Amino acid sequence: MNHFHEKPHTFVGEVCIRVTDLDRSITFYTQIIGLKVLSKSERQAVLTADGQTALVTLEQPEGVRSKQGRTSGLYHFAILLPERKDLAQFLRHLLQTGYRFGAADHYVSEALYLDDPDGNGIEVYCDRPASEWTWNDGLVDMATVQLDGDSILAESDKEFTGLPAETIMGHIHLHVSSIPEAERFYTEGLGFEIVSHYPQAIFTSTGRYHHHIALNTWQGTGAPRPDEKSAGLHWYTIVFPSEEAREAAAARLQKIGARVDEYVTEDPAGNRIRLLV
Repeated sequence: MNHFHEKPHTFVGEVCIRVTDLDRSITFYTQIIGLKVLSKSERQAVLTADGQTALVTLEQPEGVRSKQGRTSGLYHFAILLPERKDLAQFLRHLLQTGYRFGAADHYVSEALYLDDPDGNGIEVYCDRPASEWTWNDGLVDMATVQLDGDSILAESDKEFTGLPAETIMGHIHLHVSSIPEAERFYTEGLGFEIVSHYPQAIFTSTGRYHHHIALNTWQGTGAPRPDEKSAGLHWYTIVFPSEEAREAAAARLQKIGARVDEYVTEDPAGNRIRLLV
């Protein structure tokens, strides 16, 4: 595992997504994304890459409604592959399935983008070596340029057989209603540092990763919260390196007026977060 997603850093662990048709979503997440079902009940499925760690939980609530537009919530969650050859196998798999996707080179990483059947955004990416990232005055150089798909495909001719066991949740990118409010919550409260600015967006991380959590107002400043029954993000987890670090973050959150109840909080835009160790 890369060292940006282990102690002493704080990072994103798992996402829980509300869906309108659980069986349809399980088919997508297993056959297109390549996750495996860890456990399943009537209204929930827990998905894994390594057979033991939950990465994505799918829920179909009673009375669920289609994903609303122009609200806060998920822009995408990002699944991080261990190596470029893994991205090659995944890219070839997408080309073979014919599923619609986008692609981008971000300097720090190479990424593929697709939507699940409910319109929840997913990024599948691999990082370039951190030694190749460019930093200026504490900010990392990122852009969105054309991906060299041929170069990636040349890395491996092996067939895709599912996500490798070392696959982790690399980052999450959220729609919020106010950048200043989100910035205060995630930096002063949770302890992340801003590492990049983008029009109407900030990228934050710990340990000089290119980003663990990105925040944007691309759905409009003041975007309302989605309906509780709407498909989309239900919650995600932030993993702290120690009980002390979690306690300190909870205390800082309360100091800036955020509610923390049994280590569950939500950002000012209503994105729910479970604080784990």
